[in-house]
Amino acid sequence: MSFGSPGSAPPSFSGHRPPLPLPNLPVLRSPQGLATALTVLLSVCAAVNLLSAGVGVYTWSLTRVLTGDPVAVRDDALGRSGLLASMAASFQMLSLLATGVVFVIWFHRVRTNGQVFLPGGFSQSRGWAIGAWFVPFGNLYLPYRIAKETWRAAGLPDQAGSGRRASTAPVTAWWLVWVGSTLCDAVVQQLYKRVETPEGLGIASGAGAFADLTTAAAAVLAVLFVRRLTALQHTRAMSVYAAV
Repeated sequence: MSFGSPGSAPPSFSGHRPPLPLPNLPVLRSPQGLATALTVLLSVCAAVNLLSAGVGVYTWSLTRVLTGDPVAVRDDALGRSGLLASMAASFQMLSLLATGVVFVIWFHRVRTNGQVFLPGGFSQSRGWAIGAWFVPFGNLYLPYRIAKETWRAAGLPDQAGSGRRASTAPVTAWWLVWVGSTLCDAVVQQLYKRVETPEGLGIASGAGAFADLTTAAAAVLAVLFVRRLTALQHTRAMSVYAAV
């Protein structure tokens, strides 16, 4: 949903157009619909990863018993754990793909809005809101810098009159946990590649459960980040309209 046209003033999220033209600025568009969809998708991701963590703990417990007493674990139990792990991995992949697509669209939109709020406040062009995610190693930092600059462009002094802008702590918390979960996933993949014994499977399963819990935490923090930044941009859009 567009709230203006190129070459016009950025209107508020309520759909009203300010009367003064502000040339050469991108269109201001509401990210609220995308934020709602992301809230749902990220919640699904968190739930799926919690399920996967449970499967990992179950597999780990089976390997512990198998190591101590091989005859105590039935073959169907091991087969069931493998099936559950395969299903959980499929759900993870599907939910991550759907969430990733919507997240990048939302991320580009809020970055574009940030250009309206603070034209000179960004170190890179708007296209990097998409491209930064696909740069090897750079994707561990570049999206965070863009997110932080977008947050600062939307942040307003608090209502108490202290002049302080909205804290960037939600951005940093989300990003640190997300990077941590990404690194954990990479380690877990290597552990599974080297599994040759029940003990090795137990280690990989336990590490996988920890990685899944970290990813679930990152999803929850992402919900807070998405909703807070969307609310900041809505408030900023209202102030832009009120000031003209």
